[in-house]
Amino acid sequence: MRVLVVTAVPAERDAVTAAAPGRREFPLPGGAVLHRVVRGGGAVVCDVLAAGVGPAAAAAGAATALTAAALAGDPYGLVVSAGIAGGFAPVAPVGAVVVSDAVVAADLGAQSGDGGFLSVTELGFGSHAHRAAEELVRAVAGATGAVRGEVLTVSTATGTAERAGELVARHPGAVAEGMEGFGVAEAAAAHGVPVLELRAVSNEVGPRDKGAWRIGEALRALTGAFGKLFPVLDSLPDSLPDSLPDSLPAQGG
Repeated sequence: MRVLVVTAVPAERDAVTAAAPGRREFPLPGGAVLHRVVRGGGAVVCDVLAAGVGPAAAAAGAATALTAAALAGDPYGLVVSAGIAGGFAPVAPVGAVVVSDAVVAADLGAQSGDGGFLSVTELGFGSHAHRAAEELVRAVAGATGAVRGEVLTVSTATGTAERAGELVARHPGAVAEGMEGFGVAEAAAAHGVPVLELRAVSNEVGPRDKGAWRIGEALRALTGAFGKLFPVLDSLPDSLPDSLPDSLPAQGG
């Protein structure tokens, strides 16, 4: 199975590729570079792309890589959004690995008249979530020890306890927040390719305290998770069920 892994920054990309013995570089249109790693006797080809920070950059980068692969006649069978993340305590402490039951756009929508929030699903403008296939999530969680739950995508990282509380109230199944997953999921969905989000927790979601961040620890945990993930991918069929949009209840309030 060919797998595309999309990260935000090179440090995350390098943490993923460190889980495999070697890599080669391949240019993409627009100047981006894929870092290709092969493991398991060549059974799994994993292309890793540092696409940039935020859902728009992630969507553009993922779409470029997916289109290039499709035009070459060798499409991807799975897309993984990966990197470090903020974790919602106590379910996902610093150093934990999380895997997405669903990738959720947590701040894409509109404020309601009473000060609440309406998701794009409630507004009728599309889907606010992409749920991964249960068999895939179960296999990844079992191999990596990852905490399962909703991984939220935000355009502005949470910096207060009040905001963290708002997110948990709207998304009680949330385990972590990142800034790229939903963009990657939208690109994958447009190509009919299943998607998954796998992240390692570097800090607690809440007040912004950079002194408490453990980025190095999280990057090492990410490498360890992908070291365990590659054998799982070896055992998967070349074709997986597509991710399922609109499978979560509306989260307005």
